[in-house]
Amino acid sequence: MRLRFGECTFDSETRELLREGKTVSISARAFALLRQLLEERPRPVSKSDLVKTLWNESGGSETDLAAVVLELKGALEEKGREPLLRNLGVDGYAFVGKADIDRRPTVPGGYKFRVTWDDLEIPLSEGENLIGRDYDALVRIDSPKVSRRHARLTVEGERVWLEDLGSRNGTRLNDQKIDGKARVADGDRIGFGSFLLVFRKTPG
Repeated sequence: MRLRFGECTFDSETRELLREGKTVSISARAFALLRQLLEERPRPVSKSDLVKTLWNESGGSETDLAAVVLELKGALEEKGREPLLRNLGVDGYAFVGKADIDRRPTVPGGYKFRVTWDDLEIPLSEGENLIGRDYDALVRIDSPKVSRRHARLTVEGERVWLEDLGSRNGTRLNDQKIDGKARVADGDRIGFGSFLLVFRKTPG
């Protein structure tokens, strides 16, 4: 499913959310929430059903759900424009924006480098790719244990470097805390507290 709404494109196959062609980093739960609301639009989805889907019976609550909705609204909506998500009280949440099927062809070959995080795949662009709590981060991890500008992955042609940006809790590469820059290779594990990314290189 590939849909366009406003300046955004949602692609369930590549697991990407784009704004003006650039990847928007959101958590795996926020992505799953958006997917379900888009699939059911314009009908609302009950809060209890959303909690079951997002937490898979593992203890989520409506308060936790509201936090994910707030994250998603922050990523999608702009001040002065009509909201895309609406809280309908006892009826749950609904996607109320106008969404159209995007039939434009994707870029042949896609991205060469990417990181996976749970069920998300996040493509890396040439140059700097920020990781942290900052809303401008490519990989946004909304946790107090992660610094706003925690680390970065820098793509330089065929080489990719991981660098900690003076974070409070440090950055790990294959379970070893890094000091300065370290080159990453396909399959390397990148850790921030309990959060784990896996670096991938597309063959060819």
